[in-house]
Amino acid sequence: MEFIDHSLVKKDTVMARVYQETIVDSCREKNSLIVLPTGLGKTIIAALLTVYRLQKHDGKVIFLAPTKPLVMQHFQTFSDVLNIDKMEFFTGTVAPSTRKELYKNKKVIFATPQVIENDIISRRLDLENVSMIIFDEAHRSIGDYAYVFIAKKYMEKGKNPLIIGLTASPGSQKDKIKEVLENLFIENIEVRTDSSPDIKKYIQDIDIEWIEVDFPEEYKKIRKYLEKYLENKLKILHNIGFLRSASLGISKKDLLELGTRIRKDMNKNYGKMDKRYFIGIMAQSSAIKIQHGMELLETQGIIPFLDYFERLKHQKAKSAKEIINSELIKKALNLAKTIETRHPKYEKLREIIEKEIKRCKNIIVFSQYRDSAQKIVDILNDMEGVRAIRFVGQSSKLGDKGLTQKNQKDILEKFRNQEYNILVATSIAEEGLDIPSVDLVLFFEPVPSEIRTIQRRGRTGRRKAGKVIVLFTGKTRDEAYFWVSRAKEKKMHKILLQMKNQLKKKEYIEKQTKIEDFVKIIVDYRERSPVVKYLSSHCLVEQKNLPVGDYVLSERVCVERKSSEDFLRSLMDRKIFQQIKNISESYEIPILIIEGEDLYSQHEISANSILNAIISIILDFNVHVIFTKDPYETMLILLDIAKREQQKEKKDIPIRGNKKIMEIKENQRYIIEGLPHVSATLAERLLKHFKSVKNIFTASKEDLMKVKGIGEKTADEIIKVIEEGYE
Repeated sequence: MEFIDHSLVKKDTVMARVYQETIVDSCREKNSLIVLPTGLGKTIIAALLTVYRLQKHDGKVIFLAPTKPLVMQHFQTFSDVLNIDKMEFFTGTVAPSTRKELYKNKKVIFATPQVIENDIISRRLDLENVSMIIFDEAHRSIGDYAYVFIAKKYMEKGKNPLIIGLTASPGSQKDKIKEVLENLFIENIEVRTDSSPDIKKYIQDIDIEWIEVDFPEEYKKIRKYLEKYLENKLKILHNIGFLRSASLGISKKDLLELGTRIRKDMNKNYGKMDKRYFIGIMAQSSAIKIQHGMELLETQGIIPFLDYFERLKHQKAKSAKEIINSELIKKALNLAKTIETRHPKYEKLREIIEKEIKRCKNIIVFSQYRDSAQKIVDILNDMEGVRAIRFVGQSSKLGDKGLTQKNQKDILEKFRNQEYNILVATSIAEEGLDIPSVDLVLFFEPVPSEIRTIQRRGRTGRRKAGKVIVLFTGKTRDEAYFWVSRAKEKKMHKILLQMKNQLKKKEYIEKQTKIEDFVKIIVDYRERSPVVKYLSSHCLVEQKNLPVGDYVLSERVCVERKSSEDFLRSLMDRKIFQQIKNISESYEIPILIIEGEDLYSQHEISANSILNAIISIILDFNVHVIFTKDPYETMLILLDIAKREQQKEKKDIPIRGNKKIMEIKENQRYIIEGLPHVSATLAERLLKHFKSVKNIFTASKEDLMKVKGIGEKTADEIIKVIEEGYE
């Protein structure tokens, strides 16, 4: 057995594999996408490229991964195999000031993309001397995901840039793959499949078995009622001109795209108040919900199906209420409640586990839905020799609490140590967690995504032969998904091989400094819109904790930005008016930007109610309202206003407004609110206690601490701000 011999690689830790060395040679000078089946050492290839780049260009290497556990996993692998002391991992929990120092002193940095994105925007991280950035799970490099922004900035600023994308699958849609390649400036593709000659000797056999179960006759009767209801909704959409046909074969994707199209048309013509749009939105929303109910019935069984409709009863949407009140749906639910037959998948699962548990040390069962995952755990734990545990994500849903990161880590550790021998997991286990290789992966249902199929399958057959079993219900959408995922995977490899020969280097010319670079905009650090990224490419962006608003453009101008969805949500809970009041009282020119083209087609709020709220904001609060179609247009407006304001008067921008007219009382409170950790309530208490601003400014630490809400630390900081010299 031969190992890599290099001063920066720990002795006898990295086996010399020809395909890995070939890929490293191909990628060390070209922006490359590496597509490699799970378990074949993408991280080791990244480590060998790191060694090469650090020796050739010195500088730093940044390794990005989408989740904290995956960041730590890569850090651990590098620590195990490389002789590099100056390595560090951090996530959002590491203080920004600490990160700034670490960037200066460390050679290899492991982080989530959101952290790096924020540090580029805030200018804590200089990309000039970064000699390589590795993008793990590179198929995410589409849309507004942080990878896209980071890659663009890196190619602008890097002295010797090199981008390496790692993935087991970039998808099967040509336009999506093309988008990934363009966003990462890819010049070279290295793709290997299970059948590639140079990796065949390292691939363990994976036995894949597809097991079909019959769809129960009793279930078919329920489905008939659902199909009749769905057909009625599709006929409505066809009759009012939104669908060419009322075929029941319409896909979920087509229905979702239809909803987007109706909403866009509605917003273009909102002045006409055409009833067709409201009828269309209701019908489309109902159709989506019923399709989901049918999928649960076909693939999961009666209990998840009934649970779903129980949740619909508690929804406020008109479409949900209409479904629950429908006679067809009532008949379907009443029939479902009389059926005791369990979905045949559960019995088949039990049968498979009974047989496989004798030879398998550990097993992963994948299920799309949390409810089904819990049911599977309950069934399996009744069996001899089975120790099953459910493994889900961190988000909590109605009546179902998610797992904390610590819970997840503990479960995986116990699974690794054989305290549990079956992990019943949702999609959380497909990507981004250090899950040990298992003897058997069982899909409770097929998934139509080839990326997810490859990721699930990659959990077995890493060090020894593995097995995959996929359960599917015949003559249902389960069977359709089975064929879709197989076709997509073949298509992906074909597209990648075609594109490999068509790639051209994407030239990136750094722009000269323009006047925009001298414009500064202060942004609230909680603002997560793509607007912030766009602004950082055109002006100085400073992130601070703003007391009001989202963007401060000058001492006169502050902007509150709301997406159309945010605006409607804050309208429903009345929070918008307090926010508008605060910005109006603080700045001479307060602005509200409402962003998005679907303002009049969401949340089933009437157009009149929306218009009345906007009129109130303009007339009652004296706030300017601007409508934009998307984040990019918002950025252009913010930039133009900031340029006009700042080029007129070269002043520093205060984070607190400069409202022209204030009563003395308001002015006094305004001054005191500027002290550290002093809220509006605390400012009121201080003024009532000391009677004047002067008395507060001359008070001793002990006197300040007599006021409720002021402890020793706050008192110290107030005195420090008042007494310390200005430099």
